[in-house]
Amino acid sequence: MNEAVKAFQLNGKVIAVTGASSGIGRQIAITCSKLGATLVLFGRNRERLQETLEHTDEPQRHLIFDIDINDTGLVADAVKQAVAQKGAFSGLVNCAGVSPTMPLRATTEAKMQEVFNTNVIAAMSLTKAVCKASNSSPDGTSVVFVASVMGTVGEMGKSLYGMSKGALIAGAKSLAIEYASKNIRFNTISPGVVVTPMSMSSEYSKDEQKLQFVTGLHPLGLGKPEDIANGAAFLLSDASRWITGTDIIIDGGYTAK
Repeated sequence: MNEAVKAFQLNGKVIAVTGASSGIGRQIAITCSKLGATLVLFGRNRERLQETLEHTDEPQRHLIFDIDINDTGLVADAVKQAVAQKGAFSGLVNCAGVSPTMPLRATTEAKMQEVFNTNVIAAMSLTKAVCKASNSSPDGTSVVFVASVMGTVGEMGKSLYGMSKGALIAGAKSLAIEYASKNIRFNTISPGVVVTPMSMSSEYSKDEQKLQFVTGLHPLGLGKPEDIANGAAFLLSDASRWITGTDIIIDGGYTAK
């Protein structure tokens, strides 16, 4: 294998992925496995995690944890178990999240807490655990937060979701500076609308006119999970070794207008 190709491979890397039971998280796991990574997958539903595992290369090579990532105690234990069994982490993709659509007048404090707990606090807690010196690879670690174009542009009803994703984008930049000396990189990916079970259960997907409108906002059409997975795999690979503190927008041209 020549050096140019080798830089994009994930052989020998232990990579954790949250939200791995469906959609973008599932595809990131599958893509990384095909590039040689050993996976540690997190999700709430063991049956769906098992389905993800069945689509990976060499399923027996990987670990799954069907836990609530909001439970910091369970997360810490899982990280400890994973390192003991598979070795230190070379990568982490924080993909678990919720995507409510609601106007400000309907937003409750409980809903605010729910969104930030899952989209921000849980991601930061797992990141903190993975980035401990005993848990991160001495050869370098890459942390990817899956954010959203809603973190940088506005849409009606997306204020709470947008705030949570904007927090990831801002936080990753600070973490990139904080951990550069430890050879740990932090980046975000901001997808546009991607065809997943979550997006296709939204209100607009149930109305043909609304779906056509949303599709029309993306010059290249709606995205596929593979589009985001390929970007994540690049950020996890050594090919991106000089990239940190960056938000990579993968949106089919949504923000180009």
